[in-house]
Amino acid sequence: MLSAAATGFATAFALILAIGAQNAFVLRQGLARQHVFWLCLLCAVSDAILITAGVLGFGVLVTQYPALPQIMAWGGAAFLIVYGAMRFWAAWQGQYDMQVSGQSKGLWATLATGAAFTWLNPHVYLDTLALIGAISTAYLGAAKLAFGVGAVTSSFVFFFGLGYGARLLTPIMQSARSWRVLDVLIGLVMWALAIKLLA
Repeated sequence: MLSAAATGFATAFALILAIGAQNAFVLRQGLARQHVFWLCLLCAVSDAILITAGVLGFGVLVTQYPALPQIMAWGGAAFLIVYGAMRFWAAWQGQYDMQVSGQSKGLWATLATGAAFTWLNPHVYLDTLALIGAISTAYLGAAKLAFGVGAVTSSFVFFFGLGYGARLLTPIMQSARSWRVLDVLIGLVMWALAIKLLA
């Protein structure tokens, strides 16, 4: 049970860790200290809904289409390899002009933007429904539930950690070297997950 929960937590955390539009938006709001709680809650609950759907619903699809996990594993691995390569390329180029300052929008406008970054992002469906759903099929019963709880918990920890921890990152993430290191680490994690899927 603990092993399944830890695997769920680590898997979800590694997938969410990739710096994208949603995370950059949460980071910006965290640095501005504007609507941080509600934005983090929105992102985490959205992930929880998608992760739960992936863990609970994926098994039903697999019984009808037995080849689906393998097809999704190949597709997921291809995406992770490409995304990892993009992180390495970004680190190689070293152009990090991330804008984290400026005036914040109102609460509803902020939440609408956060929802768009979450629900209109095709990668979130691959991460939650496909990748996490596919990995969850290795577990049964209580272990599968533990895996799902671990993955959902990871989402809450990540978003609230990012939103409220952003102010601590301000001095660290001012250099291109810090962003290079982060991108290299993300690339390595993505490729490690791709190898795991192909294996």
